Amino acid sequence: MYGLFSSAVALCLAATFASASDNIGPAKSDDTPLLARFGLLTKDSNWRETETQPLSFRSFHPQGMTAIGAKFYLSSVEVVDRKADKGIGHLFELDRKGTLLREMTLGDGVLFHPGGIDYDGKLIWVPVAAYHPDSSAIVYTVDPETLKAREVFRFKDHLGAISHFPDKKLLVAANWGSRRFYRWKTEEKNGEWTVADPEHPEVFPNGSHYFDYQDVQRIPGTPYLLCSGLQSYGVDGGKLPTMKLGGIDLLSVEDMCAHQQVPVPLRPALLPAWTQNPFYVEPCDSGLRFFFIPEDEKSSIHVFEVTPTP
Repeated sequence: MYGLFSSAVALCLAATFASASDNIGPAKSDDTPLLARFGLLTKDSNWRETETQPLSFRSFHPQGMTAIGAKFYLSSVEVVDRKADKGIGHLFELDRKGTLLREMTLGDGVLFHPGGIDYDGKLIWVPVAAYHPDSSAIVYTVDPETLKAREVFRFKDHLGAISHFPDKKLLVAANWGSRRFYRWKTEEKNGEWTVADPEHPEVFPNGSHYFDYQDVQRIPGTPYLLCSGLQSYGVDGGKLPTMKLGGIDLLSVEDMCAHQQVPVPLRPALLPAWTQNPFYVEPCDSGLRFFFIPEDEKSSIHVFEVTPTP
């Protein structure tokens, strides 16, 4: 497990936070306050649940989410027959009250499982894979204006979450369980992003083992990626329920290592962790505002506000 930021980096983040305006609305293009404030979170930070909004539609098994202005985009897998590899991949557009606005389906045959998604400032990137490890995946881009999808490439592994850094011309993804990271070089041709050599990405082991990444969110203008996820812990042969531990890591796409690791509040053992699976975070007046959608089928948007630790 990698440690927290060095003291020099922490001081830099603190200075950035101190100079940032507190009057910050959702989804601004300059997300430097997001990096600075996340860098000040610790295990002792105070998480306050401020709002819960039930979704107005059947959500199936939610996987990833991103936001564009006042709209959320949520990926989800509808399992028809797991043993027969039958299902439907969904991408939902909804407002912040949980009302469904539009929807689309993604996938091809046994490739029906969307993963963690992200918005690169122009397009939503969505991986859709077979529902088991060491399988295959399709990488799509989706135009949020038209909800039209374009297949970018296919890859011989399950891709569980993906994010594109257009300023760095890098595409990064985690496989099933996030034990491996992949990184590709991208280029823009005729207004479309392409991957010149999809079969030969750079491969990096994930040195963080306390939970598996499920969803990701890039921080624009920086080389950092927020990765959320969870892991269950229990005693072999024990009768007690397992503990579901959730957290969010700050990953550098330059060295593909976690530089900051923050746990999220625990829930009762019979409830899913907050970070199962979709998440989104943005700056707000009090610090940071987190959105989680942990439940299946009948889901809700759970909103937390977190004040950075002084």
